[in-house]
Amino acid sequence: MMEKRVIVFLVLSLAIIFGYEYLLKELGVLPEQPVSTESAPSSTSQPVVLPPSTSSSSPVPSGTLDSSVTGSNERTSSRDSAKSAAEIVEVDTALYHGKFSSRGAVLTNWELKRYRGSSDEHPAVELVRQGGKFAGPLTVMTDNADLTKELSEGIYRVEKDFATLDQTHQTGHVTFVYESTAAGVRIEKQLTFHADSYIVDVALKSTGLTGSVRVGVGTNFGIVEWGEGFIGSVGPASRVDDKIEKEVPDSEVERKGAVKWGGLQDKYFMSVIIPKEGVGVVARKEGEKLVSAAVRMPVDSAGSPITFQLFAGPKEYDTLQSLGIGLEDTIDFGWFLFGSWDTVRAVAKPIFYVLRSINDYTHNYGVTIILLTVAIKLLFIPLQYKSYKSMKQMQEIQPKVLALQEKFKDDRERLNKELIKVYRDNKVNPVGGCLPMVLQMPVFVALFNILYMTIDLRQAPLGLWITDLSVQDPYYILPIIMGVSMLIMQKIQPTTMDPAQAKIMLLLPALMTFLFINFPAGLVLYWLTNNVLSIGQQLATDRLIFRNRRPQPVSEEAEKSS
Repeated sequence: MMEKRVIVFLVLSLAIIFGYEYLLKELGVLPEQPVSTESAPSSTSQPVVLPPSTSSSSPVPSGTLDSSVTGSNERTSSRDSAKSAAEIVEVDTALYHGKFSSRGAVLTNWELKRYRGSSDEHPAVELVRQGGKFAGPLTVMTDNADLTKELSEGIYRVEKDFATLDQTHQTGHVTFVYESTAAGVRIEKQLTFHADSYIVDVALKSTGLTGSVRVGVGTNFGIVEWGEGFIGSVGPASRVDDKIEKEVPDSEVERKGAVKWGGLQDKYFMSVIIPKEGVGVVARKEGEKLVSAAVRMPVDSAGSPITFQLFAGPKEYDTLQSLGIGLEDTIDFGWFLFGSWDTVRAVAKPIFYVLRSINDYTHNYGVTIILLTVAIKLLFIPLQYKSYKSMKQMQEIQPKVLALQEKFKDDRERLNKELIKVYRDNKVNPVGGCLPMVLQMPVFVALFNILYMTIDLRQAPLGLWITDLSVQDPYYILPIIMGVSMLIMQKIQPTTMDPAQAKIMLLLPALMTFLFINFPAGLVLYWLTNNVLSIGQQLATDRLIFRNRRPQPVSEEAEKSS
């Protein structure tokens, strides 16, 4: 009886796992998105590298730039400046390498040095992936389309006071200035970089602008890969009025209110604008798997600069938490089947801390996962023993149950009464084997989220053929061994199933193996380790505790029940 419930539970679980996303797509809640080809950043004109004189370690004052720079700056007061050559300003730290174009004063390249790309073609993770017709990151936009076009296509004067940032020179500035007498506008955008931080401080001074401006993070800036299946939220993310939203709009949507931050994210990386005073976040769908985001900020009529920060980097929990604005909540420890479970989130965070603490000693997340699984297994020994004991008791009284089911097959009410009496007399709880499994479920889901969602496991090797615990086993060795371990568990577990049911249950290891083939190797390693420990615990329990127990005679009891 209990095994039937388990079968139903497992079948429903697999149906949810395989069918949930399909159902959402059919209902139109989750639009089907074909895999798109990534386009490399492009520009309408060939960039000219900034002359060495502007990359010196000493400040370059306005008016003392190279003659070629000055020549282009003299033309910025006209809309014909868009035809002028743009210059590239490079910023290099131990964390990232960035490039800015003087055309529109936008970011054109942002590589994270500590994270490898997914192919030999991209040795470092590149966060800026789109260009051409799309507005670049840090584009200043107004409600006047013509003025927005001029600000995004105009050539800005450039000042830079550093060559590279390191321990001796930890802070540097790059200033972009644009003036248009025809439009009566002057824009000064000063960027402050830090050698040991992914944060860029931005101060935007303006003359001739009124109302509000939108500063964008560009299109797909911060999205390295969309991925497929269980990957969590990808696309726009914002915190407005202390509420986090993650959604891909059908066209364009603006969330108005007090903005903490707004930008774009994928599974492991993100780029967000953190305004000092923000009044809205605009998210826009530019195409299939192409989204943009911008933060709206008010222009001070007194002329005070608009200040904000740009964060463009990995979703490292400690790094995000240190900013104190809730960015760490984008790592959704409660995510599962497109929803959030507060219970799972509450369990996941302590487990995550323990996982990293163990790794501080092992320096191998594969070994860390094994040790963590052992620790959790030891913690749940009492519950698992209770579950196993209940299953064993159910097996012992199964002949009584079968006899009663045969005797009262035409009298359902009498059968239920007699079964309750048998359970009570033998002190057996028919759901006792399932309850411990239910109590362990939040821990399993929490580990699923941790091993699937956190950047700590990205490209973390176990050894041998497992070079990345965050992706599937390339040779499917771990899933196959896991399937074999499930088969062994079925063979040695006490059961009350009839032969037909037992044959059906033999399909479960095959189904689970097929399911886990696409799961990250780290998650499969956890499940395999848990299975091996369960087999050892079950064998030890059988030999040490239940060795001398024998099923009680049942025919006489069945007769008394008549």
